[in-house]
Amino acid sequence: MLTDGALRMLVLLHFHTLGFSPVQLAYLFVLYEIAGIITNLCAGWVAARFGLTTTLYAGLGLQVIALLLLAQLDPTWGISASVIFVMLVQGLSGVAKDLAKMSSKSAVKILAPTEGGGLFTWVAVLTGSKNAVKGVGFLMGAGMLAVVGFVPSVFAMAAVLMVILIALISARPSGLSAGRKDAKFIEVLSKNRNINWLSFARLFLFGARDVWFVVGIPIYFYAVLSDGSEASNRSAFFAIGSFMAVWTILYGFVQGWAPRLLKAKSRSEQQLLDQSRIWAGLLVAVPAVLAAVVFVSGGPSNGLTAAIILGLLVFGGIFAVNSSLHSYLILSLSDARRVTLDVGFYYMANAAGRLAGTVLSGLTYQIGGLPLCLATAAVMVAISSFGVGRISPNSCSDSTD
Repeated sequence: MLTDGALRMLVLLHFHTLGFSPVQLAYLFVLYEIAGIITNLCAGWVAARFGLTTTLYAGLGLQVIALLLLAQLDPTWGISASVIFVMLVQGLSGVAKDLAKMSSKSAVKILAPTEGGGLFTWVAVLTGSKNAVKGVGFLMGAGMLAVVGFVPSVFAMAAVLMVILIALISARPSGLSAGRKDAKFIEVLSKNRNINWLSFARLFLFGARDVWFVVGIPIYFYAVLSDGSEASNRSAFFAIGSFMAVWTILYGFVQGWAPRLLKAKSRSEQQLLDQSRIWAGLLVAVPAVLAAVVFVSGGPSNGLTAAIILGLLVFGGIFAVNSSLHSYLILSLSDARRVTLDVGFYYMANAAGRLAGTVLSGLTYQIGGLPLCLATAAVMVAISSFGVGRISPNSCSDSTD
């Protein structure tokens, strides 16, 4: 996750300085998200059939390959060739990230204690720390780009990740699923109506985040902070990377703290489901208010920038509680025998939401600027809230369509 966050910032800021438009920048991440959809759909079945360690090692190994390939980018290539090459490499990176993420989340269902809110606590800690590390990656990527440049940064990350992969293989984790040979690919399509509605809600939740997060906010801040000189570019890189890092670290921290905030140890699954509906409703108001504030502001100013930062931090905190509840519910609603399949299907929806958000981020920013990005986010959160509301009470893994 550290290299995933760093790589996103490296690619976004490096290619923005080369003159790529918001839509072209969004294209760089399209295949990354498409790869995530396909990977999560297939990875659940691969893990169910061949075991979780197989997908975990494959994810780390593919990320090393993706980084080494990205270092081969030739500055003399035209924009079209550069976009196609980076899209392909980012697609491989997306496969790597989702293999590792699906494996880690599925392992929690197998290893976590079920009593006393243990499942919620473990999944919240894993998810929160994962996103906090990714936030550090945003800052690291922006900083490395400003200090040592694009290619040395990519090589350094590949070397560190290779060391981690070797260490993990040397100390193979025990107790993980070894797979079952009778697992069929058709099983990836869930028949559990609550898994399907939760996946629907997840799609629009993450679309609502990425519609401003991927292109809109970084390019908006760059336009406000940079005058085009090398010194101001570096300053803007650090400022943008710092904001993205702080936002994601805060998001990860709140995710890890969510079980205590929601008093998960003393609440049933039904009560936590009720909480997910309440927090989904709270989230709708934040981007809607921000969109209105930016629209009527009359142009960038220090006060407006401060209001945007504060509003997005509030969005991040409420979003983190929603995300943490989703992460708990997908494991709680899944049967242990098919957990990798359900988690894979759920993260396929997550990746589809990120894809929609990524494309809409570049498109809405180019058409209507930051206000349209934020207004689109509000609509998508409202749709996500509707999906959560369709999950049935007292649900079990045998609840089917």
